[in-house]
Amino acid sequence: MRIGIDDTDSPRGMCTTYLGAVLADRLRRARIPVREARLVRLNPNVLYKTRGNAAICLETGGNFREVFRMACQAVEDFGELAQEETRPGVVVVNHPPPPEFYRRAVQDFCTLDEAMAILETAGALYKGWNGGRGLIGATAAVCSRFPDSTYELLAYRDQKNWGTPRSVERESLFAAEAHTYPHTWDTVDREDGVVVCVPHTPDPVLFGIRGERPGWISFAREYVHSEKPALEQTWVTNQGTDAHLVPGRIGRLQEGRSYLLPGMVATVPVTGEGGHVSFFLRDESGQVRCMAYEPTKGFRDLIRGLRPGDSLVVAGSYKRESINLEKLLIRSLYGEISRKPPRCERCGKRMTSAGTGKGYKCRKCGGRASTPEIVTIERILSPGWYEVPPIARRHLARPLCRGPPVIPADAPGNDPDE
Repeated sequence: MRIGIDDTDSPRGMCTTYLGAVLADRLRRARIPVREARLVRLNPNVLYKTRGNAAICLETGGNFREVFRMACQAVEDFGELAQEETRPGVVVVNHPPPPEFYRRAVQDFCTLDEAMAILETAGALYKGWNGGRGLIGATAAVCSRFPDSTYELLAYRDQKNWGTPRSVERESLFAAEAHTYPHTWDTVDREDGVVVCVPHTPDPVLFGIRGERPGWISFAREYVHSEKPALEQTWVTNQGTDAHLVPGRIGRLQEGRSYLLPGMVATVPVTGEGGHVSFFLRDESGQVRCMAYEPTKGFRDLIRGLRPGDSLVVAGSYKRESINLEKLLIRSLYGEISRKPPRCERCGKRMTSAGTGKGYKCRKCGGRASTPEIVTIERILSPGWYEVPPIARRHLARPLCRGPPVIPADAPGNDPDE
């Protein structure tokens, strides 16, 4: 049996994962087994998301109707139901529906009517509040299947501390990262000296540690010194998997989708107002602006080093006619050249032009040459994958410490020999 819950929080507080952790604890106390707790990230470009667009799924045993009752009670107890923008949904199914709805909810957009049709077909118990928009995410959660998965331990604050500054020792987080990276990631941003895993929003989360296996997360957790959490829960999740990315072509981009997009650099990158850096990428179907925004920090220096003719694969979301860059692959660098007057073979001095179409002449000894000297300009970049820093990384984006993205053999512009 699977329980799906979504959209119980608001910008003013709460967190759906906290509600899920509380429900999991209540189920265990009622001697109802919780076999898996799943944190399901959905399309990061959905406009009405609160923060990270996450739903939760608990895989349990127990009585179907009793589990549904307990899930609804948890929403009544903790959901931000007084907030108009909070529209929770709870779903309980005896068997997971097909995963296609989950995949669309991560890579595209789904409607409430589509979710309801799936729930009716599955014989689900479900309930929505304030219009029940959260039934979309809750349905996607119970449909979810993870071809690739990671884990996150989330520690939650005592309710009396909500809304106050969090007490987490900074040095202990850097120690946790130092002893467990690359098996854990995004605890801190070492290059920029910034803590990443402690939120600044008024919700119950104290900190979160992401990693490839529960054992590595537990090891990192031992280093962390903080105020005493009220509750901790380890989630299996699709974070850090690039589940949102699909192969694309420039001429067929759709607003709000996220792509792996091959192409050639068409323009010299420029730095605009606010420090944002942009360039145009082209293929045979057209061109599109690619953006590295100020929060990506040093990643922008990489972008500034690109030149027309460089062959790339970029990853990011298409929003407002731009690709918001998450990472990119430099497949090859265009060999920039310059032409200059040659040196005289007799005396070694640099020649000057002898006039249009007349070649070059040495002013010292009168030597002549017909062709210029060709100089290849050395590039500061090298082929390979590059990514934004942890402080700018989206939940779903796969960090390069897990390995580069898999580009399908039949993806547009993919050369299997590269």
